[in-house]
Amino acid sequence: MMRRQPVRHLSKILGKTPNPTMHLLLVEDDPALQSTLQRSLKCSGMRVDVCGDGAQALSVWQSLQPDVVVLDLSLPGMDGLDVLGNARKASLDTPVLILTARGTVGDKILGLNAGADDYLPKPFDLDELEARVRALHRRHANQPRSNTDESLWLGPLRFEPANGAMYLKQDILELTPRELALLRALMAKPGQAVAKERLFEVVFPGEDHVQYEAIEVVVYRLRKKLADTGVTLMTLRGLGYLLKSNA
Repeated sequence: MMRRQPVRHLSKILGKTPNPTMHLLLVEDDPALQSTLQRSLKCSGMRVDVCGDGAQALSVWQSLQPDVVVLDLSLPGMDGLDVLGNARKASLDTPVLILTARGTVGDKILGLNAGADDYLPKPFDLDELEARVRALHRRHANQPRSNTDESLWLGPLRFEPANGAMYLKQDILELTPRELALLRALMAKPGQAVAKERLFEVVFPGEDHVQYEAIEVVVYRLRKKLADTGVTLMTLRGLGYLLKSNA
């Protein structure tokens, strides 16, 4: 069972005005939990749409274009991991918080590797859920964006601001939102070292609970995905990271 707090929300505790523009998609098949979460998050000032079927979730996601998705893993029609994987293949970079009763480390790793941004096992606290959703929204909103509509190029890599997708030649390069944020920041300064502190701010903005060493995990995963692409992600001790084309 989910731990229910008294009728008090994090926004009230902190004395902050809820953000009425945040649009959240809740993908959860349990009617009672769906209703409780929708009501609670609406009281926090969010616009909340719900979907209870995994097979329909992707089309609803594409249609609504929410700011954040809260996604259960155990869904009818299609497993939540498959929904997430298909969404990333479709270049939907919406930040995703996985909500599930599966509490093992292995399941958590599967979810994060599939493209999730955060993971909250059941039972959970409503205020913690709201705080994590708002943190994801802040990070996504604060990701560095191109000042123009022009594409970013580095060797065979191309970032298209119009759809937020990264391409390797003509094919979309499958990246998590954090990997995409890291790669964009490095592509903005090709051949130049970018400090680890700066990259941490880009990839984990406003996330005080994340350990500083987490940026190394994102770098490691991105470096593996760039293998054999003609682009190298280099570590410069004491300086940071550098991206260069091998051509």
